[in-house]
Amino acid sequence: MISEEKKRVLELFAEGRKLYKLMRFSEAAAKFQSALGVDPSDGPSKVYLDRCKQYAEDPPEEDWDGVFVMKHK
Repeated sequence: MISEEKKRVLELFAEGRKLYKLMRFSEAAAKFQSALGVDPSDGPSKVYLDRCKQYAEDPPEEDWDGVFVMKHK
């Protein structure tokens, strides 16, 4: 059984992923941040929040396919 808290995290994460794929990184980051507000240990939200921050500074090409390419180690 999934807790109501986890369901909310999953909903926020899914909303964030949709926005991420649409290259709406600041809006997506807000969803991932909200998910972390519910569960600060949610790993996927942390990863995508970090990616949104990176893409906000260095956006992908217009024909981006949604795949994250690490440019820094």
